[in-house]
Amino acid sequence: MELKRATDGEKGFEKVFAFLRERLLAGSLKPGDRLISERELSTLLGVSRPIVREALRALTVLGIVEIRDRIGTVVTRPDVSVLNDFFTFALAQQADMLDDVMQARVAIECQAIRLACERANIADFERLQRALAKIGETIDEADAGGMADFDFHRAIVVASHSETLTVLHSSMAGLLTHSHRSRRELVQAFPSMKNYLIDDHRRIFEAVIARDPERADATLRKHFAIGDEYRRRAVVGDIDKTSASG
Repeated sequence: MELKRATDGEKGFEKVFAFLRERLLAGSLKPGDRLISERELSTLLGVSRPIVREALRALTVLGIVEIRDRIGTVVTRPDVSVLNDFFTFALAQQADMLDDVMQARVAIECQAIRLACERANIADFERLQRALAKIGETIDEADAGGMADFDFHRAIVVASHSETLTVLHSSMAGLLTHSHRSRRELVQAFPSMKNYLIDDHRRIFEAVIARDPERADATLRKHFAIGDEYRRRAVVGDIDKTSASG
């Protein structure tokens, strides 16, 4: 009997979620619109009011709706940071997942930089230029430097003016900032990374400014490959000679 109630509850949740999802996709519901009452929703979907209420609370946690006193349930624009937290907690617990996330990052950023070459405006160029300057200023700092690296790559995605790519990149922000910081820590073992970080990011910036998608894509992919090589060398203990003697 308990199992049946749990199953019914799950089906009820699915009905409420599907109801909202389908109407959002169809455009019949938009942020700011008010949902029909719990009673009407219960009757329409054939789901008990307690299940409707719990489903709406779950949607509130996700930032999809907001329950307001004397008004009812209102559709809101979801906060992408919720996805960021979800990915960070879910993926961080899986072994070797960071490498998989990095592959997804390559796919997102390489497509984003191609679009940025076509769509970027003056504000995007200025944002990239500021981020590039910050990389040089923080070259010896792991925390600030890692964030500067993330901000530069984030600026590329923003310059693509693709909301989907931006949301996907944002959903991985927690894992990506951790990766950027870890890579900046390698500078102590590899002083040659300083020139690599500054020069590579400058070449990427110049390719976007030139609106050359082929050059930008190739430069970015090479940048990722060199970064992976430094990680490999760190694992096998192949550090720069100047670092070892110093």
